[in-house]
Amino acid sequence: VQLVESGGGLVQPGGSLRLSCSASGFTFSNYAMNWYRQAPGKERGLVARITSAGGSTNYADSVKGRFTISRDNVKKMVYLQMNSLKPEDTAVYYCYGRILGFEHWGQGTQVTVSS
Repeated sequence: VQLVESGGGLVQPGGSLRLSCSASGFTFSNYAMNWYRQAPGKERGLVARITSAGGSTNYADSVKGRFTISRDNVKKMVYLQMNSLKPEDTAVYYCYGRILGFEHWGQGTQVTVSS
């Protein structure tokens, strides 16, 4: 199982970024997928979740209405579209899945929101 994130970077407040997570080594379409984030000095927390077929999503209250999680089961990709970014969104963002009973994390991608 491998999860590889990309798309992070430096963006000004109010800007947008799209994170991508490429999955391999398992039957991607069978599993829900998640985005987590961890800011310096804070615990890692759930940002968004999407069910295996993409029919249902959940978001942390802090990102509702600004972030959108989506997936492409053919390409084995999960995305996080982040709009109206705020400085408090600055964190390392991780792709996560519980696959075959085990937790799997990507290496993380840094998102920095600053002017």
